[in-house]
Amino acid sequence: MTEITAAITAVGAYLPDHRLTNAELETMVETNDEWITTRTGIKERRILRDKDKGTSYLAIKAAEDLIQKKNLDPAEIDLVLVGTATPDMPVASTAVYVASEIGAVNAFAYDIQAACSNFLYGMSTAASYVASGRYKKVLLIGADKMSSIIDYTDRATCIIFGDGAGAVLFEPSEEGYGLQDEYLRSDGQGRQFLKIEAGGSLMPASEETVRNKKHYVYQDGKSVFKFAVSNMADVAAKIMERNNLSEEDVQWLVPHQANKRIIDATANRMGVDSSKVMMNIEKYGNTTSATLPLLLNDYEKQLKKGDNLVFAAFGGGFTWGAVYLTWAYDTDA
Repeated sequence: MTEITAAITAVGAYLPDHRLTNAELETMVETNDEWITTRTGIKERRILRDKDKGTSYLAIKAAEDLIQKKNLDPAEIDLVLVGTATPDMPVASTAVYVASEIGAVNAFAYDIQAACSNFLYGMSTAASYVASGRYKKVLLIGADKMSSIIDYTDRATCIIFGDGAGAVLFEPSEEGYGLQDEYLRSDGQGRQFLKIEAGGSLMPASEETVRNKKHYVYQDGKSVFKFAVSNMADVAAKIMERNNLSEEDVQWLVPHQANKRIIDATANRMGVDSSKVMMNIEKYGNTTSATLPLLLNDYEKQLKKGDNLVFAAFGGGFTWGAVYLTWAYDTDA
């Protein structure tokens, strides 16, 4: 029996219209464009300003973009996965609502939460469902309204994050394209460095937690940067080594867009030229779960059937990993 491989066969994306520039941030906190650009590579980020719209809105729009481009009947989708750190609400799954709203009436759905590694872990999950032979079409969405959990008086975090969503469709490949290997890691000792302290079972919401801004993202930037630089580079190099991939064999590095210096360090460790590194951090900032699919959407027209892609991500928790995937289609076709 031929082994089933799970390939990405379509991509979609959505970004809010409002651009929060470095110049605008200069009027909000003590910072400046040169400082932000030098340390992060970010020039602007997109913000969903509608207070009555949450992460599900972003996810639905990205899914609809994919459905329209693929000319896909939503009723054919078997499973909808939404990777997000900012679900619409606790308990009620955002993915379930998204599936209903896009017309995926025959799909089951659930959320994935691994911080900035959401989409990477989701790729493993989606591909496994397809490779099992039980499911033919799995829609994976990475979406976050990070502006809903950011304190815009905290310059350590407000300069970094933006809102957005991206989606991909996984289907069986008869030619062996798709996810080839993965190396996923985690370390719970890192959760003290990047977290939202209140709102969970450990520290339920109260007047005190709201007053003390415990419901916003806290980040120990130096610690997170140190771990991210070493671990993202390590797993990317590891996935190349165990698949006997040289730098010439890799057409694209698809790195999580958290910080340009982390991306550069990962590429250097892999020996991959900067021309092979997907990058859009200057336009969108860190959209958490959406960074990887947004890269695929932005670079889709440059991707060729058979291209070798190495994905790498690092997130709170800590969570991190790398995925080796071969591209399954030419966009023009």
